[in-house]
Amino acid sequence: MNTFHAIRIAPGAMTLILFAVLGGCMSAPAPTAQLAVADAAVQRANTSSTSQDAPAELQIAIAKLASAQQAETNRDYDRSVQLAHEAEVDAQVAELTAQSARSRRAAVESQDAAHVLVEEIDRQNHR
Repeated sequence: MNTFHAIRIAPGAMTLILFAVLGGCMSAPAPTAQLAVADAAVQRANTSSTSQDAPAELQIAIAKLASAQQAETNRDYDRSVQLAHEAEVDAQVAELTAQSARSRRAAVESQDAAHVLVEEIDRQNHR
């Protein structure tokens, strides 16, 4: 004898179960916006002065952006977002490192000019 027992599930509970099952099947959206922001940051940092004054930092940013793009291609969206964020920060580090190097050179040039001026004034006073 076959006995069939129906299980009653409240309508709200069925909706929650359905969303949980469907949510597990859905994947995260592609990190298009994060990649665009990282790409813009790397492009902004990729100048001749940054290439000269912070080449290692710039190369790190470029490499991480490429890795973020590859992770997106592989549908590893969490990794892509992480690498895109790191590429953006590394691009900013490259820009700031280059700016710091330029500022140091300008400071040295100013000090050199000040020393030359002091020497000229001393020479004028001792005549």
